[in-house]
Amino acid sequence: MSTKIPLLVLNSLSSAHQAQIAEVYDMTYAFDPAARAAAIAEHGKKFRAVLTIGVIGITPEEIAAMPALELVCCMGAGYEGVPLEVTRARGIATANGAGTNDDCVADHAFGLLIGIVRGFHQLDRLCREGVWREEIPQPPNVSGKKLGILGLGTIGQKIAKRAAAFDMEIGYHNRKPREGAAHRYFDDLKPLAAWADFLVLAAPGGPATRHLVNAEVLDALGPQGYLVSIGRGSVVDTEALAAALRENRIAGAGLDVYESEPRRPEPLIGLDNVLLTPHMAGWSPEATQKSVDHFLANAEGHFAGRGVVTPI
Repeated sequence: MSTKIPLLVLNSLSSAHQAQIAEVYDMTYAFDPAARAAAIAEHGKKFRAVLTIGVIGITPEEIAAMPALELVCCMGAGYEGVPLEVTRARGIATANGAGTNDDCVADHAFGLLIGIVRGFHQLDRLCREGVWREEIPQPPNVSGKKLGILGLGTIGQKIAKRAAAFDMEIGYHNRKPREGAAHRYFDDLKPLAAWADFLVLAAPGGPATRHLVNAEVLDALGPQGYLVSIGRGSVVDTEALAAALRENRIAGAGLDVYESEPRRPEPLIGLDNVLLTPHMAGWSPEATQKSVDHFLANAEGHFAGRGVVTPI
């Protein structure tokens, strides 16, 4: 009889990370929907902890099928798929992976920004076609511009830190000003977009931020403005963005997240003033290892009675 605490894992993990977690917990790995349903139907009563990610979450029905559940952890920073009203009503502890992939996401955000402003994907194609620079319009500078950040959380702050090294002026919009932040605060997104040359979206998902970036905000950003999105796809109205890009009402966009995930964002596919990556900003061997270690620290803290390291 195993004395290990029963744990259900709903997100994808490498075999090495599965092994690392299985050393400590009686782990059931159920990444695909069929395995997930079967695991909960068969073993729901025994699970005391669940590991998931924000975008796949856990449902109230699944929680109801786990009477012994006392801990839900998300690997990344996002937790929009966790029904907090349900976990709180049941007294289930919740934690996330805040801080584990911030550097990776901030690096990727800057890669998207430089890539789209400097037009790397077009320049690469033109170079392969034998086109020399005299025939190509000059792309603008990245340094010395005004950078607006939606969501000055831990990732937003890492982006601001990188922007400072590029001699950028930094403004941001949050629900309220961030204590101790030296950057200029805008109490509304539209004036921030109008002020900024580049608008970077680092806000969490969920109903409160859905389609915050709409046609009005994009028009405020304007024909010289660039958008970068690395938070959650739901923050941007995809159809409005596609129209703004098609009509050159904004100069370009770099997106790592989009509403249709994991399916590609169809309205944007034919446009060459958009640079797309498939929600990879937080993914690196270093960040993933840190996330797994952090989950183990959260779970250990909870089951040792000290509490989780990063509560939601």
